[in-house]
Amino acid sequence: MFDLNPFPKRLLVVGGGYIACEFASIFNGLGAQVTQIHRGEKLLTGFDDDVRSFIASEMIKTGINLQLKTVVEAITKTADGLQVVVKGEQDQQASFTVDTVLYATGRIANASGLGLEAVGVAINPAGAIKVNAHYQTSVPSIYALGDVTARVQLTPVALGEAMVVVDQLFGPAAGKKPRSMSYDFIPTAVFTHPNIGTVGYSEAEARKKFGGVTVYRSDFKALKHTLSGSTERTLMKLLVEDATDRVVGLHMVGPDAGEVVQGFAVAMKAGATKAIFDCTIGIHPTAAEEFVTMREPVKAF
Repeated sequence: MFDLNPFPKRLLVVGGGYIACEFASIFNGLGAQVTQIHRGEKLLTGFDDDVRSFIASEMIKTGINLQLKTVVEAITKTADGLQVVVKGEQDQQASFTVDTVLYATGRIANASGLGLEAVGVAINPAGAIKVNAHYQTSVPSIYALGDVTARVQLTPVALGEAMVVVDQLFGPAAGKKPRSMSYDFIPTAVFTHPNIGTVGYSEAEARKKFGGVTVYRSDFKALKHTLSGSTERTLMKLLVEDATDRVVGLHMVGPDAGEVVQGFAVAMKAGATKAIFDCTIGIHPTAAEEFVTMREPVKAF
């Protein structure tokens, strides 16, 4: 995408996941006129619903033409570019012309053509390689990890899995103890504008898993924007399991969200409670201090 020549002044991004949202934000920031369409009602399936709604409104404020519940009907090459026909709610059609179309509508494991079937490696219906808890395939001498197993498609997760396999195969000879890979509280970021950082459960997931959950949420204008005049806002949200007081979800939309959430992810892996958050002194003036100063829960309706 970054090697496109000439630079697409008019870009259509199709999709609503990490890649679609990130590239829509990047090219909008580089000066392109960006339209993003997504067939779903909200962006970023699997993320907390408040985050999904909030980032959509913030992306629209930056100038992205976001169209939800919309699909592409046709793309036709013309002298002026690519004419795109889309269908939205109530089957209403519209057309517009762009220079480039980026489809970021998901991916499947790229395992075909490797001859895996010939040696008996089992593949699931989605095309991903089946593995056990030790990343062994159905052929014990063959291991698989990362995106090709379609567990959690994140680079740091693949690196963590690789270190488990390395220690499993070569650690005993070096006197190392075997390690395991935990899939709980995996932090992740989406580099939209503004950024998203998240770790733990979404509100819907937390209520389903833990039952009683207390929600703390703050939506504010960062102090620096008092001077800049920007209308950008920041969202922060904590989910606390009532039975244990443990913080089980932490979500942020705002500048440097990934940097902020990485540190909190350590605390959550260690089992930090809301009481521990509350007795932690905030660094002022920062946005991150909001996570340790939220005292009033969101009232349930």
